[in-house]
Amino acid sequence: MKTNKQTLSRVLMLAIVMISVVVPHRPFAQTADAKPSSATGNSSPGQWSVLVEKVDPSDINLASSFQIAIYEGLLDELSKTKRFKRVLRDGDRTASEAPNLLILKTTVQKYTAGSETRRQVTTVSGATKLTVRSQLLTRDGKILLERPVDGNVRLMGSNLRATHNLARNVAKAIKQSSLPEPSFSASTAANNSAESDDIVVVEFR
Repeated sequence: MKTNKQTLSRVLMLAIVMISVVVPHRPFAQTADAKPSSATGNSSPGQWSVLVEKVDPSDINLASSFQIAIYEGLLDELSKTKRFKRVLRDGDRTASEAPNLLILKTTVQKYTAGSETRRQVTTVSGATKLTVRSQLLTRDGKILLERPVDGNVRLMGSNLRATHNLARNVAKAIKQSSLPEPSFSASTAANNSAESDDIVVVEFR
C-alpha cells in the first residue's frame, strides 16, 4: 500500500514537471516591461522649452492693455499646444538653467483700431486688425521660425478679442511647424535651415 502511494506521488510530480515545460509561464517582468514601451511612445525625451518675451510695440501706438492681452494669450495658447516642456515668462530666473530653450519674440507691425459699435451695425467696416512678426530663436539668436501673423475681429466681439485670435494663430503656426530636434545643435540646425530656405513665411487670417 505504501509502495502504491509513493508510485502515485512520483507520477504526479512527473506530470507537474512536464506541464511546466510544455506550457511555459509568462513572467511578471515581461508584462511590466510592455507597459512602459507603450507609454514612452508619446513622450519626448528631448523636448524644447520656450521663453516668451514681452510684446514689442515697435513704433505702433498700441495700448498697454492690448500688449498685455497678447502676451498673456501667448502664454496660455502655447501651453495648450503641448509642444513645449515648459512655457516661461519673460524675466523667469530659471530660464538660464533650462536646457533646450527657444525664445519667442513678438513685434507689432500693423494695428487698425476698430469699432465695436460699427461692427454691430454693419459687417463691412469697424474691424479691429493686428499683425505681428513672430520669431522663434535659439539662445544665440539663430532664427528657426519667422512668420507674420494676423489677429482680427471683423464681426461681433470686443476689440480685445483680436489679441485672443492673434495668440491662437501664433500658437497654431508654431504647432504646425517642423522644428529641429533639441538633440541636434540648434545653431547647426538654424544654419542648415537658412541655407535650404526652410524659414517659411505664412500669414494666418
